[in-house]
This record gives sequence, structure tokens and C-alpha cells, in this order.
Amino acid sequence: MLKYAAIYRHREKYPIRVMCTFFGVSKSGYYNFTKRMDKPDRDEDLAEVITQCQSLCRKTYGYRRVHIWLDREKNIQRNPKTVLRIMHKFGLLAEIRRRRKYKSMGATLHVYANHLNRNFRAERPNQKWVTDISYIHTAQGVLYLSAIRDLYDNSIVAHRVGTEQSVNLVLNTIRDAKTKTAATEMQLHSDQGFQYTSHGYFNLTKEYGITPSMSRRGNCLDNAMVENFFSILKAECINRHKIKTFYEAKTLIDDYIWFYNNQRIQFKTKLTPLELRCQFG
Repeated sequence: MLKYAAIYRHREKYPIRVMCTFFGVSKSGYYNFTKRMDKPDRDEDLAEVITQCQSLCRKTYGYRRVHIWLDREKNIQRNPKTVLRIMHKFGLLAEIRRRRKYKSMGATLHVYANHLNRNFRAERPNQKWVTDISYIHTAQGVLYLSAIRDLYDNSIVAHRVGTEQSVNLVLNTIRDAKTKTAATEMQLHSDQGFQYTSHGYFNLTKEYGITPSMSRRGNCLDNAMVENFFSILKAECINRHKIKTFYEAKTLIDDYIWFYNNQRIQFKTKLTPLELRCQFG
């Protein structure tokens, strides 16, 4: 369709035969296209009804829900794939944020055993760390917070923010944390995000003598203590502000983590997995 339109647009400048050869289309196909140009588009009527549907639903419906709406509200029966084609053709696809699916360059690289096994108690500082990345929404976009929490006193050992969920964001957080301690026989627990299965993560933990531990796939409670901190941060700090810029978000995070580590009253009793399950629903 676009190739035929380009040929038609330049028909006075270049020979039709030459342009058809250049675009790899047939002359008969081009001339059939020109015959249809003055005919009304048979999809326009249905597109107008779909536009009405998307206006009512604030353009949140995918083609499956639009297909159901057409049947229920307008008694219009169409093949779902026809509905999808017309929505795509007329720019009527849903305008909702989809969760990004991150893929590694091939199979998962390094997956580690769950050494922590929901034992959230530590006998000494820098014995058990937990880490993850959380999302901070601002008017400027999404900022990512990488944090490491010490299970001995629940303090935040190190944190970094960035505009991308990169491997380097995680590695730099670990480097910052490791500069604060010479402890050995340390355990670092994470989920199975691509940053933590990367070669860079494998090499850095090996260099520092850190034993990696990983949550089982689909078991968020295995890393509940770091999720608990993110929940506290957002409830007591982030959600109380309408954050406009990355700089403002970083300033708020830095200030709150200092308060959290140095002034906020910390209860010695650690949350059990059952309590965490209740807290997170």
C-alpha cells in the first residue's frame, strides 16, 4: 500500500515501470491500487464505531475487549482479527503502559541456589545482604533505585539511582557497599533479574568473595526484606511528594535513606515470612 502510494505520488516524475521494478511490485497491482483510490474505504464505518468505543473506555481496550463491546453494545459481529487489523490501520490501538519484558542475549547465564531460604536473621553486620531494584515515578520519567540492605540491623548499606535498569547500576551499588567493609564470608541475596544473572555480576561477586543467593522464580517473598524497605521508602517519602524531576527524586531518596539509617527508630524484632505475607497482601 505504501509503495503504491509512493509510486502514485511520483508518477509525473518517473516512469511507472521503472518505479514498480525499483519497489518490487507489479504494474497490475499498482493500477488496481489507483482504481480503488476514489472508492470509499470499506473499513471506515467500523473504524468509526471502534473510535466511539475507545473514546468511552479512554482508549484502554485491546482488540479482544473491543470485539466483545461491538457484539454487546452494537450487535456487530466481526472476526477478532478483523477488529485488530482495523484498529491497527486507523491508529485505534490501546494507549496503556505495558510491562517491559527484558531479555538477555540468549539463555539465562548464572542462576544461584537460594542460600538465604527466608532466614532473615543475621548474627553480625555484613553477613547477609539483600538487594533489588525499584521504580520511582517522576514527571520526567521513571528512575530506578538499586539498594542493598543489611539484615543485621536493616540499614541500607549502599544505593544508586539511574535512568536505566542496567547491569552497571547493580555493579556500582555493590562496589559502593563493599568499600564500606572488609568482611568476608558474605552472602548477597537477589531475585533472578537479568542484572543478577549476568557475567558482570558473577565476576564481581567472585572477585569480592561474595556468595550469591537467589530467590526461586515466582517467589517474591524469598526477597521480602528488601521489598519491605522499598515499601517503607515509598510510604514515608516518595508517595508524599509529586516529584517532577530525576534530581528531585534523587535528593529525596538520599535524604530519606540518611534519616532511615541514622535517625529513624528501628525495631529489633524482624518480620517473619508470615508477617511479610500479610503486609504485602
